Amino acid sequence: EEFQGGTFTVSNMGMFGVSNFTAIINPPQACILAVGGAKKKILPDDANDRGFRTATTMEVTLSSDHRSVDGALAAVWINAFQKYIENPAKLLL
Repeated sequence: EEFQGGTFTVSNMGMFGVSNFTAIINPPQACILAVGGAKKKILPDDANDRGFRTATTMEVTLSSDHRSVDGALAAVWINAFQKYIENPAKLLL
């Protein structure tokens, strides 16, 4: 009964200092999104005088049950998620 009618789960281990992990799908869930913690990284940036910039990054992993979700559709979803998480203002459009 605990998982009855569920379709998608978000598992957040980032608050415990975990940077990335793979979550296990609990039936009848179709997908689970594993969210790691945010951390600062140095990235190359040709537009910056110093040649680099700092950015806060976060790793997520999407696991899906391929009996109910096609892998290509899961890839489309995770790409859309990345677009919105990188620029939340797009959610308002």
